[in-house]
Amino acid sequence: MSETLIQSRLAPQPTHVPDALVYEFDMYRDEALNNDAPARLVDIAANAPPIFWTPHNGGHWMVTRFRLVTSAGRDWEHFSSEPFTPEEMEAMLAALPPDEQIYQPVPILLDPPVHTKFRKPLNLVFAPKAMMAMQDSIRELAIDLIEKVKDQGRCEFMSAIGEPMPVQVFLEMFGLPLDRQDEFRKIVSDHLSEDFGEVADQQRKLRDMAKVMEDTLLDRRDNPTGDLISRLWQTTVDGRALTLEDMQNYCILLFIAGLDTVMNAMGYAVRHFAANPELQDELRANPSLIPEATEELLRRYSFVMSNRRAASDMTFAGADIKAGERVLLYNPAANVDPEEFPDPGRFDLHRENKAHVTFASGPHRCLGSHLARIELQTLYEEMLARLPTFRLDPDKPVRYRCGPVIGPRAVHIVWDS
Repeated sequence: MSETLIQSRLAPQPTHVPDALVYEFDMYRDEALNNDAPARLVDIAANAPPIFWTPHNGGHWMVTRFRLVTSAGRDWEHFSSEPFTPEEMEAMLAALPPDEQIYQPVPILLDPPVHTKFRKPLNLVFAPKAMMAMQDSIRELAIDLIEKVKDQGRCEFMSAIGEPMPVQVFLEMFGLPLDRQDEFRKIVSDHLSEDFGEVADQQRKLRDMAKVMEDTLLDRRDNPTGDLISRLWQTTVDGRALTLEDMQNYCILLFIAGLDTVMNAMGYAVRHFAANPELQDELRANPSLIPEATEELLRRYSFVMSNRRAASDMTFAGADIKAGERVLLYNPAANVDPEEFPDPGRFDLHRENKAHVTFASGPHRCLGSHLARIELQTLYEEMLARLPTFRLDPDKPVRYRCGPVIGPRAVHIVWDS
């Protein structure tokens, strides 16, 4: 029987879990994490067990070390991405009304070989060359958002730029009018809320995302325009044409993944730039270093974990894990593992080891990483070119949104206008 993450519910310690592997950590409510996530993650990587079981949120395992996270991420046969067993999925489908379906981001919640078949169409439309073709429009968007706040001498970055930019990129990719931005930002707000409860509530949020795209999906099927949706309709999965359900599940993945990745990476980076004006000076003087800075920022400030289910009983890194138990690969801690990265909490623009698992590892490595890097680097280039030295507002400290995704709630910055 698989376990489900239920926010705040405490679970009893299983008999097969020794006391030495129990670590009290609530990824939603940990006070140090909410107050200073970057520092707390360094602490976890250095002082928590490499793998531990926590009773919080329904009880689950967490893997915190770089090499263990990488190994588990590649081992899909033991660490399944499918959240439910086939029997549980069958029971869920049987309990649904006749006109309902199970919504899930595809292919991220599938295992090979099915995952491979569903990922292939996305590999085609997200190829690096296709993403580079979007760079000019992304730059225009970044410039527009920056210019709107430039003369104000201050802004709350997340609401002014960090959230609207990935939403507008999504709308453009899917050929949707920008006047639907408020509609999609409401979905963003709902998705990012801390109300992470029963499966029914999670399904409601996914259903809302799917339904808001339904008319557009059907229109692009019947009247293709050359946008991403139209190109996806022209692909096949294992030789069969895509269905509306396939397309809805694809769109759920692309919306959530693009939002979580870019918005939180931007927020962390702008916070770091604002706290380190000398880095701003260095990058303004040497813009060619911005790609390197982007990679080190992605390593230092990782934001999303990978959720797995034990497919069978196993022993991993000395821990006895039972089939169905939830295992979270804690990428944000793995990226500051002191055994992998000397002085891991320090941002080092010239760090030799540039490996990181911010975009995960194995078959589920983020297919949108090329687009994310384009968005991030383009924004940093334009902010550093168009704004004078910006600083954190000392009266409004940064706090963090925590859970499966970690990122700044708000980043208030000021500059001399």
